Amino acid sequence: MVNVIVAASKLTRSISPFSNSVQRKVCCCFKQLCAMASDWLGSLVSINCGATLGVYQGEVSAVDPSSQTLSLRQPFHNGIRCSVPEVTFSAMDIKDLKILDIPNVRGTMNNNTEAKPSTLPAEEKGPVAKSAPITILRRGTPLNSKAPSQPPLQAPPRRNAPRSSSTGALSRPKDDDCFGDGTEESLDTDFDFEGNLALFDKAAVFSQMERHGNGPRQRTAPGNPSAPSYRHNENVLEGQPVVYRRITVPQYGGKEYCTDSGLVVPSVSYELHKRLLRVSEEHGISLERRLEVTGVCACQMALTLLGGPNRLNPKNVHQRPTVVLLCGPHVQGAQGVSCGRHLANHEVEVILFLPNFVKMQEALTHELSLFGRAWGKQVSGIRDLPVSPVDLVINCLDCHENPHLREQPWYRAAAEWANQNRAPVLSIDPPVTGQSQAQAQDQGPAVEAKWSLCLGLPLALGEGAGRVYLCDVGLPREVFQAVGINYLSPFGCKFVIPLHSA
Repeated sequence: MVNVIVAASKLTRSISPFSNSVQRKVCCCFKQLCAMASDWLGSLVSINCGATLGVYQGEVSAVDPSSQTLSLRQPFHNGIRCSVPEVTFSAMDIKDLKILDIPNVRGTMNNNTEAKPSTLPAEEKGPVAKSAPITILRRGTPLNSKAPSQPPLQAPPRRNAPRSSSTGALSRPKDDDCFGDGTEESLDTDFDFEGNLALFDKAAVFSQMERHGNGPRQRTAPGNPSAPSYRHNENVLEGQPVVYRRITVPQYGGKEYCTDSGLVVPSVSYELHKRLLRVSEEHGISLERRLEVTGVCACQMALTLLGGPNRLNPKNVHQRPTVVLLCGPHVQGAQGVSCGRHLANHEVEVILFLPNFVKMQEALTHELSLFGRAWGKQVSGIRDLPVSPVDLVINCLDCHENPHLREQPWYRAAAEWANQNRAPVLSIDPPVTGQSQAQAQDQGPAVEAKWSLCLGLPLALGEGAGRVYLCDVGLPREVFQAVGINYLSPFGCKFVIPLHSA
């Protein structure tokens, strides 16, 4: 144990009379302390040695009456732990002495408990080093006062440590538990990451995984070693290869088309197409049923070309689209009349052009009767057609079996009006003949279509047909097989699909 004798001879010469009286009073109290030295050992005291020496706190370890000295164990100087384990004071250097804790009051407290610093006013401490505020556990009584008749007030629980309003610091004894002596021991050795990483044999682990079939380069299924095992993002079920040629015809029709999904749709000759429709009637697909399906598909395509829901909605009642139907006295004309009836039912203004004929087919007469009940407008002269451009023209003038109709005056007048109206043209079931430019120059002006709608299977149409579409008229697969066609539907979820030249 190191004993430090604190001397303050200069301070003694500069003490005022008032300070001398205080010092004599402290010395008197110190004599009483020396008289009962054994009773005060282990007490926690605070000693004020003036502005020069400062304030010391600690546990009384020894009191020497003969030399008038007092020793403190584990001392604090101005709130900072001293580097020496014990400090000895002379009675002449002590300006004030306060008892912070008495062993009899502490009861079961350990005598080796470290002394806690206390907070003193700044004018008593004088110029001190920058440090954290000193914590006061209990306010003691002066040495010359009598022993308290009751134990001092207990400190509040550590959890509810009060906040100091003057310095803004926290009086938290729990900080001593966290940042006390136990945390002063620094970790001299750092964690060796490289050494610990060297303990992991990566190559051996991966080789073991590959032997069990779970490696990244070779994975097999547990039940079948020959079958590969995939990860969660590689588990793709292999299906059958895609067959794009699902339709085969007995003879080449002169052209091939393909759908948006890549399926090949071959064209057929008119003779094979006519035979296909005749066999379908033998299987129950009558002409009236085929006209109805064709009218619905053509109407749906026309509504899409007119703008669909953007054009046909309750807010655009004042902008109803206008469609002109150009029909002839044949089955193709009946298909156009059926389409016009469905368009009229969808609030489209339909104008039907059909010349007055003495004799017409029964199917066409029946469709005209139904068209009249849909409040559609029918005209027989070119002069009754609109002069201004309309929204859409549907061409059903041509016939597969009678190409000489193109020489008729009403046909020439209707085709000339359609080409001059500058409205887009949709042709329903157009024939192969009469669509080329050479034949059009020889036989008269033909209607140049922007879209053409074929039924069941397409014909080898020319460039004048525009963009080709195909509609499903509901023919069963047995009907196709009866005429030697291997058929799988290319329509998918639609009834009308576009076709592209292969």
